[in-house]
Amino acid sequence: MDRIKHQGAAAGSDAGGGVAATGRIEARGVNKVFATDGREVVALRDIDLTVERGEFVCLLGPSGCGKSTLLNAVAGFSLPTSGRLDADGRPVTGPGPERGMVFQEYALFPWMTVAQNIAFGLEIQRRGRAEIRDTVDRLLDMLRLRDFRDRFPKDLSGGMRQRVAIARVLALDSPILLMDEPFGALDALTRRNLQDELLRIWSETRKTVLFVTHSIEEAIYLADRIVVMTYRPGTIKRDQRVSLPRPRDPASAAFNDLKRELGRLVMEEQQRHADAETRAAAVD
Repeated sequence: MDRIKHQGAAAGSDAGGGVAATGRIEARGVNKVFATDGREVVALRDIDLTVERGEFVCLLGPSGCGKSTLLNAVAGFSLPTSGRLDADGRPVTGPGPERGMVFQEYALFPWMTVAQNIAFGLEIQRRGRAEIRDTVDRLLDMLRLRDFRDRFPKDLSGGMRQRVAIARVLALDSPILLMDEPFGALDALTRRNLQDELLRIWSETRKTVLFVTHSIEEAIYLADRIVVMTYRPGTIKRDQRVSLPRPRDPASAAFNDLKRELGRLVMEEQQRHADAETRAAAVD
């Protein structure tokens, strides 16, 4: 199969040279195969993708297209079967401090307060007490959590819990932020508020963001680029640069033109999924 090549424009350059803090993600010829019920399932095939420093890139596609598999590979949770995958100038061999992960589930410690949850990673790294205090205070302000610093997760709404989860990842100051449908379980109004918060934080920190979503509107609202993936085996169907100025208006004609085009691409893959399931049922 011909390799599909996708590469984004540079959003920044290495300040220090070498491999230090490039904030760049690069996949070349990445494949991922799972063994399921005695047979091989190809989840990713021949993925070539570059996310430059400071870019905000969304992975979009139907269930089964491999977008979370690709994100987990970048995170180091499940390594590729073959191919090369680098993050921040280094080969990915497992999880690392240069990559922070935010999940759809909040994964907060219920016995810890908001401030303690944010401080947890810094304490594990044995940072100084003053540094921990200053970092927690800064993030409480950045995520607008100061009035909730002594609350426990059970006392917070879903949106507030996700703010805490994001703050905990930001505390470690990883140059790469990986997000797996972090707003998928939230109501529409809370989701939009957190999308705006995330864009504000991203504009302040200029971290590299790789963000998985099922929502076409969310992808257009957030991303510099949208990578549409095919149904299994997951390949890159289109790498779409979003040229709309921020803040973006979901009611605008340009926004909806792009939404219709991306919707067409995703629907093609959903139909492929449905056809595959029909064929499998007929065989059984």
